[in-house]
Amino acid sequence: MPIYTIPNVMTILRIVAIPILVTVFYLPIPNAREICAILFGIAAVTDWLDGYLARRWQQTSPFGAFLDPVADKLMVVIALILLLQSHPSVPMALSVAVIVGRELTISALREWMAEIGLRASVAVSMLGKFKTTFQMIAVFLLLYQNPIGPIPVWDIGLILLYIAVALTLGSMIVYLNAAWPALMGRIEDQA
Repeated sequence: MPIYTIPNVMTILRIVAIPILVTVFYLPIPNAREICAILFGIAAVTDWLDGYLARRWQQTSPFGAFLDPVADKLMVVIALILLLQSHPSVPMALSVAVIVGRELTISALREWMAEIGLRASVAVSMLGKFKTTFQMIAVFLLLYQNPIGPIPVWDIGLILLYIAVALTLGSMIVYLNAAWPALMGRIEDQA
C-alpha cells in the first residue's frame, strides 16, 4: 500500500495546517479568529473523512493508523493552548489540563496494551467518539468566538467544552477500567 493515498495526504495536510493556524491566530488582521475557526473546522471534517475514505477505498495502512490520531491530537491540543493563552482562566486551564492529560494517559495506555497484545481492549469507544465530537465543535466555536447576531458563540463553545471535559473524564475511566486487570498484573482476566 503506497503511503501517499488520498486519506493519508488529508492527514498530513492536517499536520501542515497547524503552523498556519498558529500564525493566523496571532496575525493582526480582521477576521483572524474566523479564519482559524474555518481552518480548524476543515481539519475536523477531514479527520472524519480520511478514515471513512480509507475504509471505503480499502486504503487503510499502518502509516495512516499511526498518523491519523496524532494529527487529530496535535490540532486539538495546539488550538486549546492558543485559546488558553488568549483567555487565561482557571476553568479554561483545568479544561485544557484534563483534555491534554487524558490524551497523554490514554495514548500511553494504548501503546502499553499493544505491547502486551491487548490493544483491542482499549479500542476507541462510542463515548470516546462523543467526546471527540463535542471537543471539536467546542474548539471550533471558541476559536470563532464572536457572537453571530444574538447567538453567544463563545458561551456555547464553553458549555460544549465543559461537556467535552466530562466526556473526556468518563471515557478515560472506561479505558482505564478495561485495562485495569492488565495494569494489576492479572492479564489472564482479560481473556
